[in-house]
Formats: sequence, structure tokens, C-alpha cells
Amino acid sequence: MMRHPSATDHLLFGLLVDEENSAAKIVVRRGTAPAAIRSEMFGALGVDLSKTNLKHILSYASAPGFDRPHDKSVLRVGIVGVSGYGGGEVLRICAAHPLFHVVYVAGEASAGQRLDERFPGIGELGSLPVQKWDPARLPDLDLLFASLPSGESKRALAQVRPETRIVDIGGDHRFADGWTYGLADVWPEQIRGVARVANPGCYPAASLAALAPLVANKLIDPAGIIIDAKSGVSGAGRGGGSTFGFAEANEDVAAYALLKHPHAPEIVTALSQLAGTAASLTFSPHLVPMTRGILATCYARGTVTSEACLDAARRFYDGRPFVRVIDKPPHTKWATGSNLVYLSYAADPDRGMVIALAAIDNLGKGAAGQAVQNANLMLGLPETTGLEGAPLWP
Repeated sequence: MMRHPSATDHLLFGLLVDEENSAAKIVVRRGTAPAAIRSEMFGALGVDLSKTNLKHILSYASAPGFDRPHDKSVLRVGIVGVSGYGGGEVLRICAAHPLFHVVYVAGEASAGQRLDERFPGIGELGSLPVQKWDPARLPDLDLLFASLPSGESKRALAQVRPETRIVDIGGDHRFADGWTYGLADVWPEQIRGVARVANPGCYPAASLAALAPLVANKLIDPAGIIIDAKSGVSGAGRGGGSTFGFAEANEDVAAYALLKHPHAPEIVTALSQLAGTAASLTFSPHLVPMTRGILATCYARGTVTSEACLDAARRFYDGRPFVRVIDKPPHTKWATGSNLVYLSYAADPDRGMVIALAAIDNLGKGAAGQAVQNANLMLGLPETTGLEGAPLWP
């Protein structure tokens, strides 16, 4: 398990940034190669140097505040849209990530406030000021998370320097040229080392997790799929309006955006790639009176058994740390506050019917959790880094 760097580790990082400095020369004269020390140090931290940009990690040694021993990380991170639900959840995860140091946060309505005015429990990051989002005035960052409403990130993120890796949690770059679609549990190898990742939407994160093993193994017909999905109210975002206030959302369930939800074409594109042929579906999203969670119930045609579906999913996700394939219907609460996805299947070969179910936290696997998983893959870190905590219960 990865541990936090100590003050001694930080000192050694500084000594080894420049092999020509006097401290490094002393190390060499004592018969030890700086590269060997780096390898041993980062190995102890759980970082694979063969998959990690050493320049990015060592550049932290000269960053403001490096000499403070309580710093827990070595990569400079920024979050845009920090005051929204998705951005706030990214902040919560990054604050505890052993190799991420949040040095920049930006928003609109919250600009000018201290971070602890929005998040009173955020701890040592509380004094960080929320900046007004301006891509032309970004500090030097290794990684930027953008959690902006659809339509607001495309032009702005095009101005960010290429050296800064970006995870876009919004919808502007999904299946766009120059961006990798970040379905981390299905296509991790496509994400490793890239500079631009588009996070999946919350409904696609759940629906595709359930359907991918069946479509990839040709166990179901990719045409005519029906997805009935239910989301907690936080899925509407912090700026959702009065319709999502307690008095109107409590004790109420309603479908919305029927036949026009923007996640439908995203799901179709991913399923078509998995199937190698054109997929089609009907998608019916619903809002239910809970804060967090998505349950996606997917119906497809196929003549396989429940056991065959479960076996296919277990083999497909073998070794994937955040996927739980179970033999009973999942609950959304099982995933609350985590990056986990719970999958289950029921099938009736006599009727040609297959039901695939997925339960996630819409702010976890459906947004911030998968975003951090993608960032870990991009940076060559173990993908579980900062995401190992157990779900909240009850």
C-alpha cells in the first residue's frame, strides 16, 4: 500500500532534482547512484518510475511550500468548478491523495472566498482562495480537473498548456478528437500516459459497466437495448434550480429528458465500439428522492443464462479493483462515497431476455472517483491511489 512521503523523503527529492548540485555529488562520491536512490524511494511510495514522468514528480521539490514537512504530495493539482458537487467531491478525494497537492481552485460565484467558507471541514487547504476561472492565468500545474457545465469547457481548456494533464468531468470532450474517453474499468490501457481524458457521464458510467462484458462477448444483441436508470438529486448539480429543492424533490419520482438526454448518444458510441457494430437503445432517466447514487437497469435480447452473464462479467473485470460482480441485485447505498460499481445479472434464455444491473455513487464512479482513477492512470500511478477508502454506511 502506498504511504505518505515523510519530511526525509521530501529532503531527498530536493537533493536529487539536480545531479550536478553539491549534495548529489556527495551521494555519488559515497558510491551510490542518485538514480538508484530515486528508484528505491519511489518504490517504497508505490510509484512505478517506468510509467511515471519523473520530471513532473521532481518539479514539486521547487514548488512554493515544498519545505513544509506536512505536505503530503508531489504533484501540483488544480480544480475548476470546485464549488459544485462534482468539483467538491474531487477536492475531498484529492485532499487525502498521498501524491496530489491542491494548489489552485477556481469557480464563478464562489470566486474570492476562502476554500473553508465553502467546505468548513477541508482542513489545511482551507486558506486557499477560490480564483475566478481564467485559463490564461493558470499557475504551473501537473494536473487539472475541470468540472464545468456542458458547453463551458471546450474553448477554455483549449488554452491550457499541453504539459498540464487534464481530466474533463463535463461533457464537452467525450469522444472528441484529441481526447481519450476515460471508461477506466473497461479501457485502462488507452488511458495510461495520455494528456487529455474526458470522464464519462454518470449514467454511462453505470450503464456501460453493466453492459460492456455482455456486448464485448456477444452475449446480447447490441440493438434495441433499454436502459431504465434512476439517479439521486445531486446528479442535477448544485445549480439545478428550485425544482430540485427538498419540498419538490422529496417523496417524488419523475422521468425527465426522455428521448433527448445527452448521455444516450455517448452510451451508443461506446457500445458500438465494444460490439464492433452499430448499437441502439432507448434511455429513460429518472430522478429519485435521495442525495447520491444511480441504479441502472438494462434490458437486452439474448439466450444466455444468468450464470453465463455473471461468469462473463467476472472474467471481463478480473483484476479490476473497483468492480464487484455479485449474484443478487445491488443497492446504490453500498457504493456511497466510493469509486465502486456493483454489477449483477438475471437472464431467461427461454424468453430471450437479459437484465443487467449496476449501482454506483453518481459523484464517485459517476464523476470524481473515476476522474481521480483516470488521473492516476494518466500519471503512471497505481490506479487505486487515494481511492482505497471503504464506502459510507449507513
